[in-house]
Amino acid sequence: MTGSGILAQTHDFHQAVGLTGLIVTKLDGSARGGMVAAVRAELGLPTYYLGRGERPEDLKRFDAGEFVENFFGN
Repeated sequence: MTGSGILAQTHDFHQAVGLTGLIVTKLDGSARGGMVAAVRAELGLPTYYLGRGERPEDLKRFDAGEFVENFFGN
């Protein structure tokens, strides 16, 4: 999903099962990337891992500083 759909789905899942954090897979665009920050701001859920590909080794521990630098292209 992209955009606000991610936030709505995360909110619903959180209400249903009480999420403790996120693992975001196939992060391949800024629409999804921006939602990482929105979910944290609105629901207080941390992101634990990000995946930027389809292989297991593409899943990396989330680093907020690195994420922001990559998001803004620095």
